[in-house]
Amino acid sequence: MNDRQQQPYDPYAAQEQQLIGYDAYGRPVYGQVPAQPAAPAGAPQQYEPSYEQQYGYDYQGYDQQQYYPQQPAAQEYPRQGADQGYGYETQQAPQAQQWIPQQTAPEPESAPEPEPVSRTAERIPEPRRAESAPGGDYRTEQFAFIDQADEESDDVIDWLAFTESRTERREEARRRGRNRVVALIVVLALFVVGGLGYLWYAGKLPFLDGPGQKKGAAAAGGAQKRDMIVVHLHNTKKGGTSTALLVDNVTTKQGATVLLPNTLTVPQQDGAGLALGKAVEEGGLGTGEALDTVLGTSIGGTWRLDTPFLERLVELVGGIDVDTDTAVPADDKAKTPAVGQGQKQHLSGAMAVAYATYRAQGEPEAKQLQRTGGVLHAVLRKIPSDPKAAAVTVESMGQILDPALNAQTLGAMLARIGEHAKVGDYRTELLAVKADGSLTDEANKTVVKEVLGGNFTAAPAGAAPRVGLKDATGDAKTQVAAKAALLNGGYTFVDGGKADKTQTASQITYQDDAQRERAIEVAKTLGLAETAVKKAENAVNADVVVTLGKDYKPS
Repeated sequence: MNDRQQQPYDPYAAQEQQLIGYDAYGRPVYGQVPAQPAAPAGAPQQYEPSYEQQYGYDYQGYDQQQYYPQQPAAQEYPRQGADQGYGYETQQAPQAQQWIPQQTAPEPESAPEPEPVSRTAERIPEPRRAESAPGGDYRTEQFAFIDQADEESDDVIDWLAFTESRTERREEARRRGRNRVVALIVVLALFVVGGLGYLWYAGKLPFLDGPGQKKGAAAAGGAQKRDMIVVHLHNTKKGGTSTALLVDNVTTKQGATVLLPNTLTVPQQDGAGLALGKAVEEGGLGTGEALDTVLGTSIGGTWRLDTPFLERLVELVGGIDVDTDTAVPADDKAKTPAVGQGQKQHLSGAMAVAYATYRAQGEPEAKQLQRTGGVLHAVLRKIPSDPKAAAVTVESMGQILDPALNAQTLGAMLARIGEHAKVGDYRTELLAVKADGSLTDEANKTVVKEVLGGNFTAAPAGAAPRVGLKDATGDAKTQVAAKAALLNGGYTFVDGGKADKTQTASQITYQDDAQRERAIEVAKTLGLAETAVKKAENAVNADVVVTLGKDYKPS
């Protein structure tokens, strides 16, 4: 009840109006509600219609309303009490024709479903809901209000967007990290596979031979083709010579320079031995054939290279870079410039000659030979790879060459060897000799046989066999007598020098079975028993090798 109902003396109470419905346009309609008479005693109790039933909203027929003409309002009864005591009369408001929503009887058996109420509330326009909410006794659960954006919506949206973007960045970072790990694993796997493949091909894996190793073994075991020339460097200012062999291994596609000491003994036509340096200074005639006899090689030509032509050759190729092992002082008398010590020293023609021929006082010959080998290697690296261009370079030197080794042949040879030097398939070896001028056993095994391919096959029919002589008696006279006996017997003598230690019994060895009969003949020539002949590796490059023991008695 409101205040006016609690004050019976209020003269305006009869004019109170309440909301009784809405018109066709959704506007509220106000009017007087007829008073309900009190039910007599014993009458059945009537239920107060709900809001939906009062204003024509039927749950069964959603949003269906029936309109009827307004019934005449009930007669207004005067208020009793204070209003009459003061003489006030209630004035009845004029009645107008109004529509009343159909009222339906309540259904107490089942409670109304909330869903239609929510739909009906959603259909109420915004102004109607705003006006009806304060005046009516409506419960909030009868309506489902539409959510409206508040001032915090933008902040919430921004926070959600920030959270989503941060999550996406984290996922992207994780994905990139996984991709990097996968890429790293792939690279490592390829590196390992490539390394193992190389080791397998090179035959460096244990218990597994690769094709590269098999190929190299086949090439080493089989016959290899080698082209080589001998170079005699003549120092025209200070005198002296240096000799080297330039080797082109056609089979293995490798190059080499073999430095030959001047103390190496080479045989002469009369059978006597002569130092290589002296033989070259005397003109060098037949030196190539003498080296073939000692080394078991097949030299294709001789290149006499005087120092002025070496200087000219270095200038033609634009200078060379050499790792010098010592500093060379300038020589005003010989007009040679100074050379610094260190790696990758750029040398002009005159500097290259000064370094190649330099030998300090008290230095062994091997040191000077190694400097010569370094200069030759550097020159080969600068020679053009084209044989025709290399031939033009040789012709530009203006040197008169050996008829057996013309500019075209020498240029092609230098171009092939220079190609090996450019790619690193090149080596420089020093041939070790003993004090008596003979080869050491190590030199025979590593340099002569591996690098030079020195090998003695059976001598052609009618040719004198090559016989090497090594003295193990310790008596020089005994060696001279054995040498004379071999030369008188028509054999080609190869000086094997002296053995490292003496031995009692003499020994005659051969490597090829075809040389057995000739080995027996050599034994008979020296007066040795046939039992001294056996098949073994020769210590000297010859068809047959004789190692004299103390049991040998000169005839």
